[in-house]
Amino acid sequence: MQTGLYIVGTPIGNLSDMSPRAIDVLKNVDLVAAEDTRVFGKIASHFDIKTRRVSCHEHNERNVIGELVEKIRNGASVAVVSDAGMPAISDPGFRIVRAARDAGLPVFVVPGPTAVISGLVLSGFPTDRFTFCGFFDEKKLRDDNRIRHTIVYYESPNRIKNTIAAIARVMPERKIAIVREITKIHEETIIGYPADLLDTDARGEIVLVVGPAPEHKMSDAEISEIVNDVAAKSTKGAAADLASRAGISRKEAYKRLLKNGGEK
Repeated sequence: MQTGLYIVGTPIGNLSDMSPRAIDVLKNVDLVAAEDTRVFGKIASHFDIKTRRVSCHEHNERNVIGELVEKIRNGASVAVVSDAGMPAISDPGFRIVRAARDAGLPVFVVPGPTAVISGLVLSGFPTDRFTFCGFFDEKKLRDDNRIRHTIVYYESPNRIKNTIAAIARVMPERKIAIVREITKIHEETIIGYPADLLDTDARGEIVLVVGPAPEHKMSDAEISEIVNDVAAKSTKGAAADLASRAGISRKEAYKRLLKNGGEK
């Protein structure tokens, strides 16, 4: 193998998605840096990969990067794998890639499946522009709603109902797709408006896709309905909520709320 760092994609569920090139690289590099050596051990056993491996996860990545870069500098070939999919996509990996780049070392990619793209294309929502926001964070949802094209999140099954409820409050007019267990036996895609999916019991690994905001601008009557809905809050909090849901500026939202009933 040529000296360098190899970013290797592994299956996100179905082992048949492992590419021949990925198998060949993992068999022939000097070292595999795995997010979890036990998880990688299952793949290694299935494909008869006997390469020496070390652990490289979010808690020790900063500590082992120096050693891995030094090995490559001395002529070694090192592969990086995450538990599933492409390393560095909401997984460890980007720091070692950055360190290798900073050191002027060769970096190669061995593409493989990724849940972000798989969930996106399964949703049927527009793909010409999309934003991946990593794991869902309700605190950032109002800011996310300013993204008017397709949005993709990762989410866990134990939080999905609360997440759908939050989206129903802030983005009620945007369809969502709950894509779970991609490439596995129970793969499923559930599509609808968030208010209609509040009772969805989705298990397994989940990709949540939010469709683009409607192209038409809300009418004054539609905005007035939202004003009445949020007016019970303090004016500052209500203005932020109204701006997100109606697609107007906070300044305009503030004016409408003051006109509706005065500052609280």
